[in-house]
Amino acid sequence: MGNRVTRQDFEWVYTEQPHTQRRKEILAKYPEIKTLMGPDPHLKWIVSGMVFMQFLACYLVKDLSWKWIFFWAYAFGGCINHSLTLAIHDISHNVAFGNKQAKWNRWFAVFANLPIGIPYSASFKKYHIDHHRYLGGDSLDVDIPTDFEGWFFCTPLRKLLWLFLQPLFYSLRPLYVNPKAITRMEIFNALVQFSIDLIIYYLWGLKPIIYLIAGTILCMGLHPISGHFIAEHYMFLKGYETYSYYGPLNWLTFNVGYHMEHHDFPSIPGCRLPMVKKIAAEYYDNLPHHQSWIRVLWDFVFDDTIGPYSRVKRLCKLAKES
Repeated sequence: MGNRVTRQDFEWVYTEQPHTQRRKEILAKYPEIKTLMGPDPHLKWIVSGMVFMQFLACYLVKDLSWKWIFFWAYAFGGCINHSLTLAIHDISHNVAFGNKQAKWNRWFAVFANLPIGIPYSASFKKYHIDHHRYLGGDSLDVDIPTDFEGWFFCTPLRKLLWLFLQPLFYSLRPLYVNPKAITRMEIFNALVQFSIDLIIYYLWGLKPIIYLIAGTILCMGLHPISGHFIAEHYMFLKGYETYSYYGPLNWLTFNVGYHMEHHDFPSIPGCRLPMVKKIAAEYYDNLPHHQSWIRVLWDFVFDDTIGPYSRVKRLCKLAKES
């Protein structure tokens, strides 16, 4: 079972998140970074191709045996679905059609959601804005584990189980930590999603539905791509609450690994975040970062100083809604 982690609470800080000040400094020194903001003209076509690829896969797997359904769900379909969740992450920042076409971004996120099998995009948008505005905010940032998660999942075996159950915690945690009223867009998201699920079931049976949903759950749990969940904000070094990853898996994940750059400039699409690092290299090159998401998962499980409690927390005042 291993030893319990030594950390018994979150790392409480009483300063503002670092991204606000760094953004101001970088923009003052490199105002040309503002030209990187705005929509990614290729995103809608890439996402559409991925969605239709999954619909084709639904047809191809309809007669496979169950063992091959789960194999392809983990090895192929789930990778695409996880990538689509990260496309939805980018779309939530209006980078598919721009800020002036906010509704088009919301609707397109619902379209990107279709292969995931479970309505996700509208709820993600609702909470993700708080993650940026109140990074580490107690009872506001639902990306942070609960006290129960930190207390219970404290040995290698339990942390391994926690990684496997991540999709469950990510979906249920907001309802406990920061419940919000259901929005019209969430209802629309659910109606569209379940309608497409029923059409797939009517055309090709149950196996394609299991292929889609199992892929989503498996590849957002214990999977190399899921290393980004831990790599982004878990405190591997004291004093640093956000980390980037510059490895090859960024090609499959819309550059979500450039996470320091993303939090500094959330309105810049993932495809242009490497340019942020290149322009303002002196602000990023000396900050700690990860080289491997697989290594991140390994260290999270077997390093007894790292666990769900390894997160920075702060008290945040609610911003006034405009």
